[in-house]
Amino acid sequence: MTLPLMPKATAVWLVENTALSFQQIADFCGLHPLEVQGIADGEVSGGIRGVDPLASGQLTTEEIKRCEADPKASLELKNTARQYIMQKTKGSRYTPVARRQDKPDAIAWLIKNFPAMTDAQIAKLVGTTKNTIQAVRGKTHWNSGNIKPRDPVLLGLCTQTHLDAAVATIKTETLPGKEAAS
Repeated sequence: MTLPLMPKATAVWLVENTALSFQQIADFCGLHPLEVQGIADGEVSGGIRGVDPLASGQLTTEEIKRCEADPKASLELKNTARQYIMQKTKGSRYTPVARRQDKPDAIAWLIKNFPAMTDAQIAKLVGTTKNTIQAVRGKTHWNSGNIKPRDPVLLGLCTQTHLDAAVATIKTETLPGKEAAS
């Protein structure tokens, strides 16, 4: 099943603005029902601003009303949204000149918040080189005095979906029992 863009932010909005069950929201957003309950309790969604799936064209009010009336019904993405989300970008992404100076800030944020993320994952996510990542990590970057860790999604260097996918691969790689035997 295709997930909506920014699933957690969408779940926050659905919890706050609809009468859908936790299970319906969890199924639509690809989350666990207890995580949705944590969002409703305010324990999980600290600092996440809800994203309106109606405004972004991912859902319709009729679809929400249909599922509110039938607790066993599942939310479905609009076909136009599904086609947009499933499109994959091919080749390297162009980063405008005005955004290129933000890459070291994004690298610093990723290193700070996800230290287990490999240089290759960071390079692919942000669109930079391993040399730049090593320079930021070792504080030998030419502009290291001015680097402030900032979220790459907010900077527009990657999407929340790509960041979530990269973080998910880190979590599966670092689960207990997955370490190499010494």
